[in-house]
Amino acid sequence: MQSIYVKNLTLNIHSSPKAAMPALAVLSAALAAGGAMNPETPSPTDIPAVGQSWPGQGGINGGLVPARGDVPEHYLIIAAADVGDHEWGGYREESKATSKTDGKANTEWLCNEEAQHPAANACAEYKADGHHDFYLPAAAELYHCWVNCPEVFAQDCYYWSSSQRSADYAFGMYFGDGVQDNGDKDDELRVRPVRRLFI
Repeated sequence: MQSIYVKNLTLNIHSSPKAAMPALAVLSAALAAGGAMNPETPSPTDIPAVGQSWPGQGGINGGLVPARGDVPEHYLIIAAADVGDHEWGGYREESKATSKTDGKANTEWLCNEEAQHPAANACAEYKADGHHDFYLPAAAELYHCWVNCPEVFAQDCYYWSSSQRSADYAFGMYFGDGVQDNGDKDDELRVRPVRRLFI
């Protein structure tokens, strides 16, 4: 039996041609309506517990993030390990990376600005399980990680978010107690990439 995923539709196609006909008709209709096959999209029964490794997805299940603005509901996948200590970068320069919730947009801004942003670049360059869409989490996304699975982070360390506070400061979080604070952009803090998984 083969399973094919079409957005939220799962079709089980058996080896019998007659049995496959209704399923193929539904598949054709779904594709005609704008559906797209994505064999990598897991079914709900394949979702590991929050804080556990998610095979094939590049890291750890950080939990479900509600839809916000034009970003649909998704799971936050946390890289299995930190990618070192890095400066936020761009000290004394204003950045457009000011979103508290959209780390992906912040990271894109940071990677395309003239000033060097080592923390964002380290996340954008990170790859795991064939995925190359990681980014530096925004302040709210970092807090989401602390609420859902703080144990997968170093408890005695501050981590950078991608959210700028001012020309001199950006938001960081101490995972020992969940306090978010300002850090000088030229400070070196821990960095952990994340990515989005839409289901």
